This record gives sequence, structure tokens and C-alpha cells, in this order.
Amino acid sequence: MLTSVEPLFSNFGGRSSFGGQIITVKCFEDNGLLYDLLEQNGRGRILLIDGGGSVRRALIDAELARLATQNEWEGIVVYGAVRQVDDLEELDIGIQAIAAIPVGAAGEGIGESDIRVNFGRRDVLLRRPSVCRQHWHYPV
Repeated sequence: MLTSVEPLFSNFGGRSSFGGQIITVKCFEDNGLLYDLLEQNGRGRILLIDGGGSVRRALIDAELARLATQNEWEGIVVYGAVRQVDDLEELDIGIQAIAAIPVGAAGEGIGESDIRVNFGRRDVLLRRPSVCRQHWHYPV
């Protein structure tokens, strides 16, 4: 169970709090796999992306965030960067990341999903834990 994560995330989405079932993915500077995941029904789910903490390329952009919103995802947490932040804040979805950068990611689909990820000195298990709004506290 995830109890707390160091305060390393900033809010970039239109929602400042969100909760749901965690879906994990690990990808480094490549967001191709994220398209497949965010095309799925996301009602009641959060996509937790371990991008290795890289801020050289943004894993989430406005196109992916719109796709997530259309498919009713509750939120996206990125241990990495996002871009097109003015567009992201207009969408009704929670998006947390460690930074923003204008450079987009590669789209080759390299990565793994439904695996254990680690960031903020905490492990997040793949067994689809649920997180309620009260369990996640992010700096706004």
C-alpha cells in the first residue's frame, strides 16, 4: 500500500484532486504505449507513469490528455514531464508531474505496463490498489 510520496509533483490538469484504481506503466522518454492505455475505459482509474524522473522529454501532452478525458480517466501522475500546460489546465482531469518541458517524447511504444514502479522512494504495486482522494495530497 502506498502511504505517501515525497512532495515532488505539481498540478497541471484541471482537477487538483482525484482518486481511483491505479494502472502502472514504465516508459522512458517514449509515450507510444500511453496511447494504447489511454484509449481504454478509464472510469475510476488513475494512470501512474514511471518516466524515470526524466525532464528532457514530455510524456503527456494535450493530445494524450484529451484522449484520457474522452475515455473518462480520473487522473494521470507522471514521474517525468508534461507539455502544452495551458491546454492541460483546461481539461477536466487531474494531471500531476514533476516538470513541464516543450520537447515531446518519442512514440515507438517502448515500455511496460502493469508492473511495480518506484518513485519518491516508494514502491507502487501492480495489483491495482485503489487510492481515494484523501490518500493523495499534492502541492497545488
